[in-house]
Amino acid sequence: MDQRFDVTERFADGAQYIAGRLRQGGSEGTHQVIDPATGEQVFGYRLAGAADVDAAVAAAGAAFPEWAGATPGERSDALHRFAAVLTERADDLAYAESLQCGKPIKLSTEFDVPGSIDNTSFFAGAARQLEGKAAGEYSGDHTSYIRREPIGVIGSIAPWNYPLQMAAWKVLPAIAAGNTIVLKPAELTPLTSLMFAQAATEAGLPDGVVNVVSGTGAEAGERLVSHPAVAMTSFTGSTAVGKRVAELATSTVKRIHLELGGKAPFVVFDDADLEAAAHGAVAGALINSGQDCTAATRAYVQRPLYDAFVAAVADLMASVRLGDPFDPHTDLGPLVSHAQRDRVAGFVDRARGYATVVTGGDAPGGDLAKGAYYRPTLITGAPQDSEIVQSEIFGPVLAVLPFDGDDEGIALANDTPYGLAASAWSRDVYRTGRASRELRAGCVWINDHIPIISEMPHGGVRASGFGKDMSAYSFEEYTQVKHVMFDNTAVVRKDWHRTVFGDRQT
Repeated sequence: MDQRFDVTERFADGAQYIAGRLRQGGSEGTHQVIDPATGEQVFGYRLAGAADVDAAVAAAGAAFPEWAGATPGERSDALHRFAAVLTERADDLAYAESLQCGKPIKLSTEFDVPGSIDNTSFFAGAARQLEGKAAGEYSGDHTSYIRREPIGVIGSIAPWNYPLQMAAWKVLPAIAAGNTIVLKPAELTPLTSLMFAQAATEAGLPDGVVNVVSGTGAEAGERLVSHPAVAMTSFTGSTAVGKRVAELATSTVKRIHLELGGKAPFVVFDDADLEAAAHGAVAGALINSGQDCTAATRAYVQRPLYDAFVAAVADLMASVRLGDPFDPHTDLGPLVSHAQRDRVAGFVDRARGYATVVTGGDAPGGDLAKGAYYRPTLITGAPQDSEIVQSEIFGPVLAVLPFDGDDEGIALANDTPYGLAASAWSRDVYRTGRASRELRAGCVWINDHIPIISEMPHGGVRASGFGKDMSAYSFEEYTQVKHVMFDNTAVVRKDWHRTVFGDRQT
């Protein structure tokens, strides 16, 4: 394994980052970060308790007036420096991300790290581009204009599948808009969130602008969401936990941003490029070992292409190379934990009773047996209402179902509670245009599946939540819109006063 740094030594002072420095957690509980490729412990730390959350919120609250009062240009300059520090730390970030998650190093170095740096650079520019309605005399007697103001202390909770990118998605729009933040990463994967916060301090952001508490959802997460000094909660994770977050947040009437589960359909019409669709389905289903809320999980293929599509996907899945995440030739790493691997295996094993496992469906042996690996799995013959089609699995599993007419294909694609992402595959611009309008999802790809860019928003509808990450649209989440209205007449008795006292003046 490529040992770039000793994790225990690097975080010897603890896994909480509050007011610009590492500290130990105050909870009685501890947690071990496990390398999912080997099952070995790489770091142990004391978890955050309620007092740590309180300290982090207090640090963020103390930093808020100065940071909110900085000019957009000053915040922009700080974020540009932040991007430069992240660039210098790119190798270490990629190493830590693959170590704690098990993702192939080529994914960390080519997707997670550069994507996070690009997002930082984007928000450095976006900090100076807050949009609003043009000032004007809309009533005739007054001048109105719009202010966008920061909300306050943001309490964000991020998942374990993309720890670095999710830290960036939560932190960057919030601080670019002038807020301060307390981020709770998943306790499984705190390393790159801590490194991200440290990089912010190295870049010159004031202490307390970015804070990290590493703890469980039940202790640290619930305290953060319900904290009276936290003005907004942003959560990415499962729909079930999102419902709990919403319940807690309402106790203090917080603004809420939820990016929840997904079950993305992959709709292949009969005039699609079969080879492109098959490659897209395998890549879209297996990225990050399928632990992606936008992953292609349900392929609906029009019947003339169905058999050929299944055969092509099976062949491609069989060629995917499982292996050591730090081997540059590895295509698929382990799942994040053995518990997650067993959860995925449970879905597949139950599906054997009503569907066909065409390829995969088991954990590899040999040198990989100690890790949380699971083979790429293709399933056919599952009913539309079955668990494997309707529930989020979060593993390298693709179910393929046939359809006949276009109406049926779109209806089947929309037939889950989720609405995060979808894709449609066709050479016909009218077909794809219809699909882009009628597929109920926050993102619809045409003849591709998975790519994201900093300039465009990410977020879902229905049970996949609401609100947007990335892009200038995220400022809708992290700013208050204030209307300011000036009287231009200097008239003491306004005509509208007669509705309260007196008659119309003549």
